[in-house]
Amino acid sequence: MKTQLFLSKKNKDEFIKFSIKISNIILLLNCFYSNTVFAQYNTEFLNYRNTGRSICSDFSIDAGSNGMSNNLANKLIWGGYINSEIKKESSQHLNKQNNLGINLNYNISAFYKGNEKFDYLIGIKNQEIINSTYSQDLFNLIFYGNQSFKNKSADIGNCNFNSLKFQEIKFGAMMHKVDTIGKIGISVSFIKGENLFYLNTNKLSSLYTSVDGSEIIFNSNFNMALSDATNNNLISFNGMGASADIFFETPYKSKLGKNSILTVSANNIGFIHWNNKSIKYSSDSSLHFIGYKINNLNDLKDSTINRLNKDSLLRNLSNERLEGFNMNIPTNLILINKIYFGKELFSLSTGFRYIFNANYKPYLFIEPEYKLKNLTFTLHTGYGGYARFNIGASIILNTENWFIKFGSNSLQGFILPKSVFAQALYLTFAKKFK
Repeated sequence: MKTQLFLSKKNKDEFIKFSIKISNIILLLNCFYSNTVFAQYNTEFLNYRNTGRSICSDFSIDAGSNGMSNNLANKLIWGGYINSEIKKESSQHLNKQNNLGINLNYNISAFYKGNEKFDYLIGIKNQEIINSTYSQDLFNLIFYGNQSFKNKSADIGNCNFNSLKFQEIKFGAMMHKVDTIGKIGISVSFIKGENLFYLNTNKLSSLYTSVDGSEIIFNSNFNMALSDATNNNLISFNGMGASADIFFETPYKSKLGKNSILTVSANNIGFIHWNNKSIKYSSDSSLHFIGYKINNLNDLKDSTINRLNKDSLLRNLSNERLEGFNMNIPTNLILINKIYFGKELFSLSTGFRYIFNANYKPYLFIEPEYKLKNLTFTLHTGYGGYARFNIGASIILNTENWFIKFGSNSLQGFILPKSVFAQALYLTFAKKFK
């Protein structure tokens, strides 16, 4: 349904309040960067070849965007003043549509003895996931206001933002003697949903500003969902669900190298049902304001600022309702082909990664690896994902009793913070058992 509101100059306060609230809705995306956090490799099963029966802790953070600099991302995540130079660093890299993903995971797991052919797996994990697609106009509207959109419309359609946080308890098994040499791993997780924020703007969403700034037309065409905002902490139980992980590994003979190993891994195959205290919004309205000059939505100063209420604005703009609903978790798929050369001191891995339900571009990578006694050194280069290009490195210490892996698949953001946003860090620490 389309509605229009026309205000005269005597309605100055109401118009300013509305304009500030529009600005706040646009800036709402920024608020969720402080809750950082996207889907990792299936580390428990992938590490099993090196760790076997063990107790293991994993930590990983992985973030990237094809339309944002590291300097800007760090200000959004950790706080700080965003000056014009930092804004410009990102604006010059923008495409018409841009992707962003941030992921933080940490877990503790253990493989313990089953019988001669399989071992059991148990673990607990925390996952925090953000993924987003945003337009060039939305970026400029957030960081520069509506000054550059006089006598035209800012296109804020076909954008989305998905942030979720959940914890899981995992049970599974690794069959390590399939046809004597292959491996198959399967696990099931029971999930507790902690927090969700989802926003999707449809293609008709836009914001028009007249030449002199005295008229604004906001076409709101969006869907939004929030978990229970009154119950938002680590022990919150705002949803429940289930997921599964699947792993397959087999050696094979090839014309290249001494021997080869093919690995296929998929994790987070599942969903979360958010309870009936969750809120859903939908809007298909056109709000039209005239009569008071606004030069910049991001630079409004008025006593009405102290009386703003985002919740009231959403209720006025949209159809609000309390209801439960299901949402799929971003599912991570990875394929790796590893070829050993010589006395297996050198190997070369080629791989493919894709994350479903996450605005993620197909990712191709190459990893040369060199082993020197108990140490293994690996380089990583890849293209796709959220950043255009990735380069990284890692080091592994693998002894009779311990397995430690430390590295990053995205170092370029630290090296060129003004040009790209891509940073990653992972750490695995395992104590082996007999």
